Amino acid sequence: MSVAVSIRLPEKIIHDLEILASTIERSKTFIIRKAIESYLEDYADYLVALERLRDKDDEIISGEELRGQLGL
Repeated sequence: MSVAVSIRLPEKIIHDLEILASTIERSKTFIIRKAIESYLEDYADYLVALERLRDKDDEIISGEELRGQLGL
């Protein structure tokens, strides 16, 4: 089920959005939905990384040690 949401955006963003929509032959709604989905995924990953960073019991290893563990 979809729910309508109304937002106000600067004219520059709307202009760029209209150009992109025309270029890729997709609706503005499609582009906005994909942008929000991508942002939410990235933000969730950020929160996990931040939680791990703040975990005092989480072992910190060097990049060299990580490459060794990964066999690189």
